[in-house]
Amino acid sequence: MPIFALNKSLDFPDPELADPSGVLAIGGDLRPERLLRAYSLGIFPWPCEGYPLMWHAPPRRFVLAPAQLTVGRTLRKVLKKHPFVITLDRRFADVMRACSAAPRPGQDGTWIDEAMIKAYSTLHRMGHAHSVEAWRGEELVGGLYGISLGKAFFGESMFALADNASKVAFATLVRQLARWEFELVDAQVETPLLASFGAVSVPRRDFSRALAHALQAPSRLGPWQLDEALRCGAEA
Repeated sequence: MPIFALNKSLDFPDPELADPSGVLAIGGDLRPERLLRAYSLGIFPWPCEGYPLMWHAPPRRFVLAPAQLTVGRTLRKVLKKHPFVITLDRRFADVMRACSAAPRPGQDGTWIDEAMIKAYSTLHRMGHAHSVEAWRGEELVGGLYGISLGKAFFGESMFALADNASKVAFATLVRQLARWEFELVDAQVETPLLASFGAVSVPRRDFSRALAHALQAPSRLGPWQLDEALRCGAEA
């Protein structure tokens, strides 16, 4: 299948035209309007150093319904101890930079460069990009960030500098999303961590239908705040 070259237009090809690896298009830019258009179609940027900006629409997506979150016995024990204070939208750029610096098995380098941090920080100021922070005292020890449109949350990356910090942050976020009646969390690609929370792999076409339904609702713009019951690391 061909890989499409983007121009100044915000239009994207049909995600079903992506090549088998998921690459759909190259080029374009990280303007907020383009990013929001891409996410609304189930497309996301994944820069690779030395190559033009690449846009992906994988043949399968790893998706979690917030109301169906699974918390294993070990993590439930951790949550009962309330090891971290969890906040939302407190330190967005710092969370992105920490995610950028996090080592990832099998990956040399990171796709979260300064251009990405600048672009997503703009989305954060617009109320569409959100961070979750896990604190131990005054120290930021874990978190994640992503994009919100309608009743869909697109998880981008997470980091942990303390055991279980990112897990507690994620579980807390998903429980808050369930309270807000969000319909899906898109984890993009399969990971054992997200599988342990109940995420499942679905074909791109099924994901597109679920996303279209979730986007019928108005977006919950930030800054976000957790319900008080969730601030100390989610309900056990």
